[in-house]
Amino acid sequence: MIVHEGYENIKLVNPIVTLGIFDGVHRGHRSLLDKLVLRAREERGESVVITFSPHPRLVLGKDHLNLSFLTTLEEKKTLLEKANVDHLIILEFNKAFSNIHACDFIKNILVMKLGTTHLIIGYNHHFGWGGEGDFNTIKQCSESLNFRVEQVQGFLTEEGTISSSLIRKALLKGQIDEANSLLGYSYSVTGTVVGGKQIGRLIGFPTANIKPDDEFKLIPGNGVYAVDVKLGGKDFPGMMSIGTNPTVNSDLRLRSIEVHILNFDEDVYGKKITVTFRKRLRDEMKFDNTEQLTEQMGIDKLNTLKLLS
Repeated sequence: MIVHEGYENIKLVNPIVTLGIFDGVHRGHRSLLDKLVLRAREERGESVVITFSPHPRLVLGKDHLNLSFLTTLEEKKTLLEKANVDHLIILEFNKAFSNIHACDFIKNILVMKLGTTHLIIGYNHHFGWGGEGDFNTIKQCSESLNFRVEQVQGFLTEEGTISSSLIRKALLKGQIDEANSLLGYSYSVTGTVVGGKQIGRLIGFPTANIKPDDEFKLIPGNGVYAVDVKLGGKDFPGMMSIGTNPTVNSDLRLRSIEVHILNFDEDVYGKKITVTFRKRLRDEMKFDNTEQLTEQMGIDKLNTLKLLS
């Protein structure tokens, strides 16, 4: 997959295009992307995905404290490449860009700059100033610009149509099995190991405290999870604790993300680490003393090894 920053001086062969945020690149997105790639092969063209950075809500929204996203831009690139997309075009989103009307965007960028011959959009897709660009608007614009428009229906499950918001809700509730099923892969968080209070080391379960690379990366709900850990090019089993550590922490406003890597004892401060969520073990609990906490962590370790074996 070739990644382009902006749309100037791009040479495409019979581009079959889709556009959107694609947060999570979940199974619903994959259904659309599979159609995109198939159409490109049928029409002997190239599949093209257009996305936007930063996320429009970071530019247009006011309450950034409540924003969280399933994928960083780098994660999105990796997932789109796995979907066999030929080209990814990343357009800078700013307030001036948000004022472009849908038909102007179609005419001036999709058609005149990129030479789009076939546009594929999702079932609920909107773009352009005020979200005016829906399927009907695009269809009307296409009649005078000589390109085809195709709409792909949403991907249905027992829970309803798959959406990024549905997956976010599942993750925030700690429902890892449901979220991973909707995503079509296991959710992960990448960050840097930073210093902590080293309480875990004192009770025999040293942990790596993680600072996510992206401040808007969604962190699943509080609890203890069985995870796979990638560190220094190697894979390890681990158990992750997300929460306020109520047994040993008096300030319950401070939320931490830390992982105990099984059968591992090295200095990892400052190193890059990725944790992939496999199963939820239990809720976060407050114990009467650290002895009870240590005993429970021993049980968590056995359960983690059983689940990940």
